[in-house]
Amino acid sequence: QVQLVESGGGLVQAGGSLRLSCSASGRIVSINTMGWFRQAPGKQRELAATITLSGSTNYADSVKGRFTISRDNAKNTVYLQMNSLNPEDTAVYYCLQNVRTDVRSDYYTTYWGQGTQVTVSS
Repeated sequence: QVQLVESGGGLVQAGGSLRLSCSASGRIVSINTMGWFRQAPGKQRELAATITLSGSTNYADSVKGRFTISRDNAKNTVYLQMNSLNPEDTAVYYCLQNVRTDVRSDYYTTYWGQGTQVTVSS
């Protein structure tokens, strides 16, 4: 019913920047929380950042001051601006969006993107 498409990953040198995007399409009534998780090789998936419908943000301590999450509600899109990247940021980044698909229900379903690889070289 809902598809998320991510873009913006790639290879960057330490100290560089990347901007990730994640756009939702399909049967969408509204979207509340959007966010980004990441999973490094051999590690569990972990939270990077989230943003609510009202714009409140939450960041993992490891990315505070370097990453900025934002959203464009008209485009059903969430962004992650990543600055001052270091090799420890190397991971597959997954977006999520909590989507309401039925006007008759207040229930929200969490949808995930396919993941985009971010590799930071030293």
